[in-house]
Parts: sequence; C-alpha cells; structure tokens
Amino acid sequence: MEIKLTPAESEEYFHNALCNGLSQMMGYGLDIDYDADDYKAAKESLNAKSPNVGVCFEDVFMEILRMGKKLSFKDIEGDGDMDKSITLEDVHNRVQKTPLDHLNDMIEENDDADTADVILQTVFYENIIFG
Repeated sequence: MEIKLTPAESEEYFHNALCNGLSQMMGYGLDIDYDADDYKAAKESLNAKSPNVGVCFEDVFMEILRMGKKLSFKDIEGDGDMDKSITLEDVHNRVQKTPLDHLNDMIEENDDADTADVILQTVFYENIIFG
C-alpha cells in the first residue's frame, strides 16, 4: 500500500511530531542542531508575518525548513554515526513513509510521544532505529 500526503499534511504531521517527540529523540543521545543565524532569521520572519502571535521553537524549526535551510540531529554520545540533516523536501517525501499504524494515529489525532518519535525517526533516518 502506498500512502500519499500533500505537502501541507506532511508539514502539519511533522510539526506535531516535533512538538510531541523531540524530547524523546534527545533521550537517544541526539541533540537538535541548526544554524543560529537561520534560527534568528526564521523567528524574525514568523514575527513579521504574525506580529501579535507567539511562536514556539517548533514553529521556528518549520520556518527554517521553509526558508530552504536544514535541521539536523547531532550524535552527542557517539562518534557522529547518527548525525543526520533534513530539508523540507525530506519532510514532504518521508512523513508518508511512516509505518501505517503510527501515521494513522497522527491523522486521526490519536497520537502520542511514541507516534511522534516514529515519525521523526522516519523523516530523519528513513527507518526506526531507536526504541
């Protein structure tokens, strides 16, 4: 079976996964990595678009990707074997490759930290490596 998501759906589910699963990924000896200048520019971009709306760091991460930049996980416990970077195109292409039970949980808004973890691993590593 092949699942096809729109870019907007992929971005929404990935954003939700960042919100709900990022801390779990940190438990695997990984740290989110991004260019500080990219973060600043993305935050300024969001604030300019919606000046009266607060933004969280997951919003800024999505804006970094939308600006054509990368997000990375850095392996802080190993030799860098698990370092991995993604672009917005990776989000568009890989969220739909999430195992169906977890993807369906996200679609049906029945997701949890495990669902988010699986989506993040699928997008960054194209496989479930941890947990």
